[in-house]
Amino acid sequence: MSDFTPQELMVAVASREIHDGDLVFVGMRLPVLAYAVARNSHAPTARGLFEVGLMRDQPAGGFLGTMGDPPNVAGALWATRMSNVMALMAQGEVDLGFIGGAEVDRFGNLNTSYVGDPRRPTVKLPGSGGGADIAILSRRWVTLISHERRRLVEKVAFITSPGHGDGSPGWRKRNGLLGGGPVAVITTLAVLRFPEEGGEVCVATVHPGHTVDEVLENTGWDLKVSRDVSETSAPTEAELAAIRRFDPDGFWTRSSVTKG
Repeated sequence: MSDFTPQELMVAVASREIHDGDLVFVGMRLPVLAYAVARNSHAPTARGLFEVGLMRDQPAGGFLGTMGDPPNVAGALWATRMSNVMALMAQGEVDLGFIGGAEVDRFGNLNTSYVGDPRRPTVKLPGSGGGADIAILSRRWVTLISHERRRLVEKVAFITSPGHGDGSPGWRKRNGLLGGGPVAVITTLAVLRFPEEGGEVCVATVHPGHTVDEVLENTGWDLKVSRDVSETSAPTEAELAAIRRFDPDGFWTRSSVTKG
């Protein structure tokens, strides 16, 4: 197995969350690569939906620095308005969404708004963008985030994008959230998964070269560990080849290398 970076592993794991036939709300950075990998391997009929108003039935033919770059427009299945893209999600047509965030808590709630007192926050963040829409309306969604105590917190400073709320059974339904909620948090150290009925996340797999203790030490709450926790499957040669084809200079995936 070739050497790979933590980001390349995250892309490979994220790509495996995409099922064949899915309509995927892709977003930027690592999810763009995850869609490309999935579309070129196990999910040949998956379609990618981009917030700027694009739908694709194949990855862009060139590197994407932003989702509106010319290679993403050229050959698009549908080039439309942002409102039409969001309307598809409102109709329940989006199978999977990817959302990033500054903070995520044990119930999958995400914060991209601020940290500290709302009247005078210590950190001001970009805001929701389409994050809240994805969290509320997509059938399932996945978060990609760096595994740090300041990012994986027991309770987010502000819920920008609701996950499973307070973790109680039926929380999303009681609060009128139409989608199924978060299914996984993919970090630089591990894959955390939620029970099918929602609730609190737990460690499902730990990435090669890391330990459960390391994951726990870098989490801001007493993180649960699955009874059958295992090692995350490393990227295959085919997955790495696809990642490096679509990110040839390592713009999104350049980092320290893990030995496979």
